[in-house]
Amino acid sequence: MNRYSWWKYATLVVVLIIATLYTLPNFFGEAPAVQVSSARAAHRLDEGIVSRVEQALAAANLGAEAIQFDGQTVKARFASTDAQLKARDAIERALNPDPANPTHVVALNLLPRTPAWLQSLGAQPMYLGLDLRGGVHFLLQVDMASAVDKRVEGIAADVRTALRDKGIRHGGVRREGQAVLVRLRDAATARAAGDLIARDFPDVQLAERDEGGETVLALTLRPEAARRIQEQALKQNILTLHNRINELGVAEPVIQQQGLDRIVVQLPGVQDTAKAKDILGRTATLEIRMVDESPEGLAAERNAGPVPFGAERYLDRNGAPVIVKREVILTGENLTDAQAGFDSQTQEPVVNLTLDGKGARVFRDVTRENVGKRMAILLFEKGKGEVVTAPVIRTEIGGGRVQISGRMTTQEANDTALLLRAGSLAAPMEIIEERTIGPSLGADNIRMGFNSVVWGFAVVVAFMCIYYRLFGVFSSVALAVNLMLLVAVLSMLQATLTLPGIAAIALTLGMAIDANVLINERVREELRNGSAPQTAIHKGYEHAWDTILDSNITSLMAGLALLTFGSGPVRGFAVVHCIGILTSMFSAVFFSRGLVNLWYGRQKKLRAVSIGIRVAPSGAVKAD
Repeated sequence: MNRYSWWKYATLVVVLIIATLYTLPNFFGEAPAVQVSSARAAHRLDEGIVSRVEQALAAANLGAEAIQFDGQTVKARFASTDAQLKARDAIERALNPDPANPTHVVALNLLPRTPAWLQSLGAQPMYLGLDLRGGVHFLLQVDMASAVDKRVEGIAADVRTALRDKGIRHGGVRREGQAVLVRLRDAATARAAGDLIARDFPDVQLAERDEGGETVLALTLRPEAARRIQEQALKQNILTLHNRINELGVAEPVIQQQGLDRIVVQLPGVQDTAKAKDILGRTATLEIRMVDESPEGLAAERNAGPVPFGAERYLDRNGAPVIVKREVILTGENLTDAQAGFDSQTQEPVVNLTLDGKGARVFRDVTRENVGKRMAILLFEKGKGEVVTAPVIRTEIGGGRVQISGRMTTQEANDTALLLRAGSLAAPMEIIEERTIGPSLGADNIRMGFNSVVWGFAVVVAFMCIYYRLFGVFSSVALAVNLMLLVAVLSMLQATLTLPGIAAIALTLGMAIDANVLINERVREELRNGSAPQTAIHKGYEHAWDTILDSNITSLMAGLALLTFGSGPVRGFAVVHCIGILTSMFSAVFFSRGLVNLWYGRQKKLRAVSIGIRVAPSGAVKAD
């Protein structure tokens, strides 16, 4: 009756081992470290950077406890802060010989001391949120109307160009609010213009009206197109912020959308608010210039001569020099979109650019006059330029749609499109909330939150053991397992632990023990009704299950509502709350039942159970 099959015990043991392994990393603490990342979004670090860091440390007679490379950053861990500071200076000198033009960001950081054998299993500690680690918090408001206005203005210019190219005469193209009005002299011209606009501008919807004997076409963005523009603007701003914050060397920045038009930026460990605001508000510009392919320019590109007059020298993504003319053909203001794709004929990865009306005209003229020559696309940030790509012009390119190709991988095409889109913000942003949390306050929060959980756990365990005796011990062990399962799941998910999360853990302990109280009281009730101990245990767990399930489902529904409609700290609380409900149901019912079955289940002539009352052989119930 009260026996588990061997496979159920095996399952419990496996779950316990896994939970222990993934909980352990949270007890090793953090070590001072130095983080190295690329100072330019177009550059990706490779395996060679690890050997350069090792050589820099060896030259300074410094040894690192561990050096990790995750594909984007190199992190070197040290035993003390003194070694960390010396290593930072040594690596800075080795990787950035020219301080005025740094190619790498060398920043101080903290890394978990998780042993290598645990890391090989994918076991990592939970991240600590801003309120526990200290740092800065910004809430940014994105001007969505500006993004739509920019697109509508671009449509007006493109329509004007398209009508002129097709020889369709019109009485003027102008903006009126969020609409573009095209004035036409007769119905036949209006039909021709309407057909052209419907074919070439799928994002707009047409409405025709008569004004003073003339036909006016009113072009407005389709609702789904306006929503897509706003979503892309928000996404582009988030990607741009990711690129910019990379310069700060923040280990685990939080950059996420909040609502429809806001972005939350949390930078744990950053205390310099002024620098953070400078990074977030920084502007980047895109320029298109022609490559100087004169004999002097080609010689300068090979470092065999000086840069000719009227040209400048820049580096591409691979560090190779490119000599470009000073004359700027187009800027990022003329670029409306950049998307990665595939060539329809060769199926090679390419980047598809979309230019506005002015940009399309200029680009068509320039490409017609420079077939066979190279055109450079440069990204300027903080006054420093970099050549993103320099393709050869194969033929005249009209229509405002440009394709960049040249033996790129799919990842390189995506990266190039991202750079071209995210060089600057798609829509203006304003900081509407700003908070700074010091590291000492974060340490105090950790200590107080940890103490609240420990003391709450101790008081609950003491009460259960006194009131329910051995069954209270079983419940306390199940409660400890629940806490370990919760921490293990949060660590597996690499969740960020915040103060509301700690509050949710404390609440989970109370809810978990509530299920055990229901079970123990059911068992007591069965004993008082004269049931045999084995029968009382079986019916107690069976009858309590429905009540436990109902109460936890209602709590889970409330947690899911908080997770769906909440934001910020509320969502952090909801995540831990929902996971805690699931782990508490497992530990309170299945794990505690396993302990009870293991202790009492094999006793064929069980006469009494230690649950605060004792059943005598005569059937009378006595206190135990």
